[in-house]
This record gives sequence, C-alpha cells and structure tokens, in this order.
Amino acid sequence: MSLEKILSISGKPGLYQLENQTRSGFLAKSLIDGKKISVSARQNVSLLSEIAIYTLTEELPLREVFTKIFDKENGGEAISHKSSKDELEEYFFEVLPDYDEDRVYPSDIKKVVQWYNLLTKNGITDFSEAESEENTNEEE
Repeated sequence: MSLEKILSISGKPGLYQLENQTRSGFLAKSLIDGKKISVSARQNVSLLSEIAIYTLTEELPLREVFTKIFDKENGGEAISHKSSKDELEEYFFEVLPDYDEDRVYPSDIKKVVQWYNLLTKNGITDFSEAESEENTNEEE
C-alpha cells in the first residue's frame, strides 16, 4: 500500500485508507480503529502523497520525510507524538536538519510523527513513489 491511498481528513483524528468512490464522495477506513466512514466531497481531504514539508531550499515530499524517519529508526516507531515540543523539534532536526523552522510549526512536526507511527503500526512502510518502479524498469 502506497501513500496514494492514504488520506488525512480535516476535523477527524488519524489517517484513513481510501476504499471506494461513491456518488457524493467516497468511503474510507480508519487506520486507528478500522471503522469505515462516508466522506463527503465537500470535506477538506489531503492525500499524504501530495503533502510536503518546507526546508530551507525546497519543499520535501512527505514520503521522503517518512523514509528518513524509517531509516533513522531502522523500520521501527519514532518517538511519541505526545513528547514535549522541545523533544519533537530536536527529533525532527535530527531527521531533517534543514527544515524551515519559521514555516514548519510544532503542530506540523507532531502530526508527521503521529502519522509515521500510525503507518508503521499498520504495516505501511513502502514510502516510495508508485511510478518510480515503472521508471526503473523502463531505464533498464
């Protein structure tokens, strides 16, 4: 499962896996408790594959940030998102030393760490782009 099917829904905790499309929106399954919900097309929804983190030089896709955390933790979970603001910022600085401290807020760091832990708990650790495998095969 890649990040193309994982959603963040504004006003709802955790992450959701896209299940099916409906006439008025779509069905999504919570990665926290497995419950399915109906999501209206009017709700603010973000695909994790479309989110990026500001660095001093560019916007780094969230998948690359997750990969850096995955490498740092050897595939294990990161620190708790309930850690103190200072601990979270220090941890994020170790993972991404050039993140833009003026535009990446502590609440953003907390969310990234929480999402990463939720994904690893659900066995979703393939943070590569879906297209990159096809491109690699074409180049050979």
